[in-house]
Amino acid sequence: MRIYAAAVAACIAVCATPAVAQSPRELLASAAFTARDKATALARIEAALDAAEDILKRDPDNHEALLQRAVGIGYRGKLKRNRHDVQAARKGFEALVKANPRDAEAQLALAGWHLGAIIELGPIVARTVLGARKAQGMQALDRAVALAGGRAFIPAYASLTRIQLDPAAVAPARSLAEAAVESRVANPVDRVMQRNAATLLALLKGGNGKAAAAQAERLMPFGRFDS
Repeated sequence: MRIYAAAVAACIAVCATPAVAQSPRELLASAAFTARDKATALARIEAALDAAEDILKRDPDNHEALLQRAVGIGYRGKLKRNRHDVQAARKGFEALVKANPRDAEAQLALAGWHLGAIIELGPIVARTVLGARKAQGMQALDRAVALAGGRAFIPAYASLTRIQLDPAAVAPARSLAEAAVESRVANPVDRVMQRNAATLLALLKGGNGKAAAAQAERLMPFGRFDS
């Protein structure tokens, strides 16, 4: 049984081609979207965690480093099926949301933690084993969408998540995908997820929720490893 570790956080990272002196965000994005295999992805995750820790040694309150550290721990927990890392990631996301409830990225990460676990494990097991709750996840997801500021990534991720949670929920997933396609692209990950939303939208327009849900799973971070 796989342990799902906040897939939303992957998309919070900015996609980038591997380069010298990559930031934690860039390293995590490349792990989530371009790594050829799990071993490569894990190596990039560890590099991102090291980079985040270096920043936090100099600046313990650095928001970006705190966010990416939590993301990286969540990624590692997912790929290694490590429950300790999964729970540590949740604590990190909760602390960030508490510090700034209007932080769309932190809200999205927390939403992904709860809802991703439910998609992966089912609501009963996710709640019993990890403490994941749909109501909390949906609340955070709605807040993230409301705070998105016109970025494509957040409604795109919300669409992918909603259709996986409920393949019958074609209308809300379609609305979110359409919003993503029409939203602005602030960085490479917005563009990646905007394309993914457009791919999903074609199925949603046809009313095929089950096919859309299956496609959404493949379009999520690390989806190529899970399928």
